[in-house]
Amino acid sequence: MKRRPKQPLSKDSPASSATDGDVILQVKVWLIGISPMVWRRVLVPATFTLREMHGVIQVAMGWEGIHLCQFHLRAARYGSWEVSATSPDVTLAALRIGKSARFVYEYDLNIPWRHEIRIEDRLAADVGKTYPICADGDGACPPEDCGGPADFMRRRDNMLSLDALEDLGTMAEIMGDVVLERRPEVLDDDNTRWRLEQAVARSQAREQAQGRPFSRRDVNVRLRGGEHRTLMHQQY
Repeated sequence: MKRRPKQPLSKDSPASSATDGDVILQVKVWLIGISPMVWRRVLVPATFTLREMHGVIQVAMGWEGIHLCQFHLRAARYGSWEVSATSPDVTLAALRIGKSARFVYEYDLNIPWRHEIRIEDRLAADVGKTYPICADGDGACPPEDCGGPADFMRRRDNMLSLDALEDLGTMAEIMGDVVLERRPEVLDDDNTRWRLEQAVARSQAREQAQGRPFSRRDVNVRLRGGEHRTLMHQQY
């Protein structure tokens, strides 16, 4: 039997009179200044606080919760007490954020990483489902402390640079001698071994600069495990 799609709440629907605990917000979060776009779509209860939303964003995006953060909503700032922001212990429902509303979440305030948040829809909760849920997304999360959007994109593009190709050529040449030609003694030469070690180290650094790959399955495993509740208390 084909499953009927979930229906959004509407003003004319009996579900629109549901309590806040029955309302699920469909929220899209994306990093500003990154191309191609790094984004996530999450489903969260309207009863969630901004503090809880912070934890969900950290898990969904792939951050580690090691820096200060704040939300910019209308003319107010909510977030880390160290920056004299208003407490984030206020629910999304209490803020009366309507459909299509947008606001900003900043993480690592020295840079900062700016995320735009958009309320895409208000939905009725599915019986038997546990929220929050990551519904979709794309793009690797930048590594912590990588210098900001411009530095992240520059280092990410280094994977296709001439230097990267030269390092791949060096590794292929030396390992070809060791494995294909069966000449392991080439590694006894200090210069050859040094060339290989340096090429491998640079290649590993370029790989790490690509960021944390997005996996919706992994994100939802972490959300079900309550990791967002741990991260939401960090750096406040």
